[in-house]
Amino acid sequence: MLFHLFKYLNEAFDLPGSGMFQYISFRAALAMILSLIVSIGMGKAIIGRLQKLQIGEIVRDLGLEGQMQKQGTPTMGGVIILAAILIPTLLLADLGNIYVQTMIVVTVFLGTIGFIDDHIKVFKKNKDGLAGKFKVFGQVSVSAIVASMLWFSPQGRVSESAITTMPFMKNNAFDYAWLVDWATSADWAVYAVFLLVVIFIVTAVSNGANLTDGMDGLATGTSAIIGVTLAALAYVSGNTIFADYLGVMYIPNSGELVVFIAAFIGACIGFLWYNAFPAQVFMGDTGSLALGGIIATFAIAIRKELMIPVLCGVFLIENLSVVLQVSWFKYTKKKYGEGRRIFLMSPLHHHYQKQGMPESKITARFWIVGVLLALVTVASLKIR
Repeated sequence: MLFHLFKYLNEAFDLPGSGMFQYISFRAALAMILSLIVSIGMGKAIIGRLQKLQIGEIVRDLGLEGQMQKQGTPTMGGVIILAAILIPTLLLADLGNIYVQTMIVVTVFLGTIGFIDDHIKVFKKNKDGLAGKFKVFGQVSVSAIVASMLWFSPQGRVSESAITTMPFMKNNAFDYAWLVDWATSADWAVYAVFLLVVIFIVTAVSNGANLTDGMDGLATGTSAIIGVTLAALAYVSGNTIFADYLGVMYIPNSGELVVFIAAFIGACIGFLWYNAFPAQVFMGDTGSLALGGIIATFAIAIRKELMIPVLCGVFLIENLSVVLQVSWFKYTKKKYGEGRRIFLMSPLHHHYQKQGMPESKITARFWIVGVLLALVTVASLKIR
């Protein structure tokens, strides 16, 4: 809104200083500052409100050290993150940009699904929350919206060139059209492939973030690290000079995403003010599903989705630990009559907790791994 206002003032009246709002770097910095103010400033009031409404975490006793001390800690704090992302974005981003519109849709849509899930857990006293089939349906639905917005919008231009980036490859362009044998006129076939890729990535990453959100500050800090990396990739992809120099695919209009991701980073860091060990508030599914969906959609928008296994390696290993644990348990129970486990407990962070490692140390080490993976992701632009 402020972007459009100052753009009008600059064009109509040449108001001194109004031209600053045309610079993405200026608005990105402003978005990060504003998101920090919103998350830290509003956070205390929202936490107080959640406590007053007795919206506290219901903890199952799984034998984890310090686990029962979290009983009653306010949850649904993801509304702080959502507000800290959306307010700066609505004020400072170009709302006519298809990429910004897509990110707003994903944030609101998955935030709402998470909110419904948390509402059922807290107020209906149902620890399972929203039924899995409804949650998956919501993730698939928003994925379909994302794919359609990017594919059919002239500004998105995916339909003109369904090409993405492969890391660590010299000729790093990969065209989804290569996955189908139809003639080039069969755009629907390429769109179907693109749609399936979007559904898989959005669902996997949002669930990965959800599983990672099991320790104070773990998902929030990891998401902030990923956000910083995505900001660098978006800035390079949206700048013709840097894109040409680094040999990165130039994506017109995508530079505006830097404003959004700056708000995302500020929101995560601001939320850590209250979510770091020992946490004063938990984000709940309201925050974790939205964070994962935002990261997945952002990577798809800048055509870096094939880098997700590296960049989101912490989310991936958390996901895999659960899949492997459940699969092995079912297999051994069927074969031997007794279920066996690979890990002491899954997701993986609980395995280390069961070994007696302090929660804060586990979180810090996962953050370090996240930083290393982020550096590898950035380095992949030149290591081919």
